[in-house]
Amino acid sequence: MSVPLLDLRAQYASLKDEFMREISEICESQHFILGPKVEKFEQEAAAYCHSKYATGVTSGSDALIIALMVEGIGAGDEVITTPFTFFATVGAIVRVGATPVFADIDPVTFNIDPSSLESKVTNRTRAIIPVHLFGQAADMDPVMEVARRHNLIVIEDACQAIGAEYKGRRVGSIGDYGAFSFFPSKNLGCFGDGGLVTCNDPEKARLLKIFRNHGQSSTYMHEYVGGNFRLDALQAAILSIKLPHLDSWSEARQANAAEYRELFAAAGLCDRIELPREAEKYPVRHIYNQFCIRVKNGRRDELLAKLRERGIGCAVYYPLSLHLQPCFRALGGKAGDFPVSEAASAEIMALPIYPESTSAMRKEVVDAIAEILK
Repeated sequence: MSVPLLDLRAQYASLKDEFMREISEICESQHFILGPKVEKFEQEAAAYCHSKYATGVTSGSDALIIALMVEGIGAGDEVITTPFTFFATVGAIVRVGATPVFADIDPVTFNIDPSSLESKVTNRTRAIIPVHLFGQAADMDPVMEVARRHNLIVIEDACQAIGAEYKGRRVGSIGDYGAFSFFPSKNLGCFGDGGLVTCNDPEKARLLKIFRNHGQSSTYMHEYVGGNFRLDALQAAILSIKLPHLDSWSEARQANAAEYRELFAAAGLCDRIELPREAEKYPVRHIYNQFCIRVKNGRRDELLAKLRERGIGCAVYYPLSLHLQPCFRALGGKAGDFPVSEAASAEIMALPIYPESTSAMRKEVVDAIAEILK
């Protein structure tokens, strides 16, 4: 049986008529950028994320960039973050002219280890960007304690984690800003690129809307040098259709993760495979954007190749810790600097977890892994 890593066609088919009506309406109106569709989605998303304000933007990458820009973070400033994340987290810091400073990760959640933060703070530090990786919240209380003690801004990178919770609080509502991505493969995805920034401060919300439109406070009056970060009406409309279904999709992912655990245990694989674990130190709602296993004994790449030969979708998130990426060579990172992150990069791989995948597919995946690693 062929098992794709992700297949969005079933989700599309279930909502196709609604999508087509919205697309037709937008085409008739010829109102393609910002406007009432975007405002409607912003209100819905703010409510869903338990935030007072939400600003639709062009992508999750731009959500991070615009939050940094609004805070005036740039040349000479430092921003602490994790080396084990998608490139955009660190790329945003560099693009505004600031310097990324890395802190290693927790081996259970793969999120930033709060105990490593204090030693990274200098008189140049302006912000911390914790990442809620793979759909699980970072340990935010100690992150916020360090930030408040040193008067630092906290930008939650929730691009993989819309709807995830930390101690009953939705991610994106805890720090000063939350950044979300609606890339099509995300739990809530649009028909292209799209993003969102949440916050609870009215002045920050006002500035976000100004900065996303070239810094204009009114037509052709530019208070700031912003950017073209405007969300399309089409993407907002698609997201408004999908948002009411998000919790049921996330619950399906959780059920799929639970079934994987049963199958791996029944196959006697737990000595060769370490399954993803939910945080042990604090209660979370994990929404499983990815289901990432750790393959022991140096066999990750072998397993990856042989699964792909069998038509089973899988992927590595992320094969090279960011402090070792060639474009960040000037930062002076070297192998051994962040051993937990580096170990994760060598061992992790993702398996299909999307809501519409079937029990038969999961059994096929686990049976194949058992045969390959026997």
